[in-house]
Amino acid sequence: MQRGRALALVAAGAFVGAVCRYLLAVWLPDSTAWLPGTLPWGTLAANALGAFALGALTARERAPAVSLAAGTGFCSSFSTYSTFAVETVGLGGTAAALYVVGTYGVGLLAVVLGRSLARYERTATGGAGR
Repeated sequence: MQRGRALALVAAGAFVGAVCRYLLAVWLPDSTAWLPGTLPWGTLAANALGAFALGALTARERAPAVSLAAGTGFCSSFSTYSTFAVETVGLGGTAAALYVVGTYGVGLLAVVLGRSLARYERTATGGAGR
């Protein structure tokens, strides 16, 4: 694949991922009436959904263009380690420790679920649907 095309695919996926990440943060702010406490719920949701999507993506053999746009582009800009780190430091103490354990636990579970769902779908369709 040409380097320019690969770069364009990553950039397009990253643009969409960043916009979706912003919209999720607006929809799910740190403090909501329907979730307990004041935690970075939007970041936690983005990281869990990004882990799920990347798990599903990597469980299936995909065309290089799909991997670049969806994996490297979208998932990388939708989920965010740097925001997670800054927000964790801002929480401090027990809340920070629980947030770290929760984020990693939810993220690992999301990858496993994404991969399992993708494998189930592949088996259910007889391997069709690249």
